[in-house]
Amino acid sequence: MTDLLSGVRVIEMPAIGPIPFCAMTLADLGAEVIRIDRPVASDLGLPVPPECDFLARGKRSIVLDLKHPDGLAAAQQLIERSDILLEGFRPGVMERLGLGPAQCMARQPALVYGRVSGWGATGEQSMRAGHDINFLAAAGVLGAVGTREQPLPPLNLVGDYGSALQLVSGVLAGCLHARVTGRGAVIETSILRGAASLMTFPYSLLAAGQWSAQRGDNVLDGAAPYYRTYAASDGRFMAVGAIEPAFYAIFLTQLGAGAAIDPASQLDRATWPATAETIARLFKAHPQSHWASVFGASDACCTPVLTMEEAGRDAHNLRLGVYVSTQAGAMPGPGIANLRAPQLSLPVPGNDTVRVLRDAGYTGESASALIASGAAYCAQSRP
Repeated sequence: MTDLLSGVRVIEMPAIGPIPFCAMTLADLGAEVIRIDRPVASDLGLPVPPECDFLARGKRSIVLDLKHPDGLAAAQQLIERSDILLEGFRPGVMERLGLGPAQCMARQPALVYGRVSGWGATGEQSMRAGHDINFLAAAGVLGAVGTREQPLPPLNLVGDYGSALQLVSGVLAGCLHARVTGRGAVIETSILRGAASLMTFPYSLLAAGQWSAQRGDNVLDGAAPYYRTYAASDGRFMAVGAIEPAFYAIFLTQLGAGAAIDPASQLDRATWPATAETIARLFKAHPQSHWASVFGASDACCTPVLTMEEAGRDAHNLRLGVYVSTQAGAMPGPGIANLRAPQLSLPVPGNDTVRVLRDAGYTGESASALIASGAAYCAQSRP
């Protein structure tokens, strides 16, 4: 497939969480993504070595000192020649650097300026530090996820990457608007807002009186015997998602439940504890491999729970590009099928500094002078 965003240039400001994922997604779609790295890496987040930084795939890296006037000028020149800028600093940081929306769009009126904060750009919480777990707590997500005894964070998938996907859709809409009108837009979200937006369906159930505030008391959070995990004899797990009556009947037949469970009682909550106990006992009779073979490719909606390593080397996943093998290990592929294969080479911070500067209009001599002044760094000159 042709790169859908061929010709679109994206500037990614250094950040953790949503911004790298948003920029990676745009790179997967064919955009040219230039990441402006810091001279010295921040101590935020969970750092990984460059050869394992899969979120950096498809990007180029330039290192600029934005506190140096010439480094700031280089960043402004890059932004002036770009279509999208992505930033995830606390509110006001970009404005103080001289790279706020008004300042950048004065130089590039068609710029789509995408930004993500934690708590939102305004309000009493806006300047607080926080991570995914904190925003999930405030959005009502964390209180709904986990066991009856304790909320459990669903990794950082819901807040960080939920808001990243909101930003992707927003900046792409902004690009369409800019193409039609010649005017850019400021696209703004927050991790709090992105997490809350993913709760739309549970809130529909809550409004309809079909959702309990008690964790472990709802169909989708493990209360229903037909939507939970069960341990096999070897301690491995099987995932059951037989919500529809037809699929539930197939599941019970292949499980060997016989007359022990009446399929017609599926929605009768009074039967759920006994039904779950029976299903658990049947699963305990054999190892996971047995049940994987029994359910195979049927419509029972019952599948083995794979580890990350197993999912990364699963034949079906690899054949479809859901995962891609790299020297460092399995890497998730693009979220959309039929895109070109993701680039396996990952940028070292500052590795593309000279080439990016030349693309921005700097001569070889002026790029070298910028590096000599300490306003920019190439990979070999980083401190």
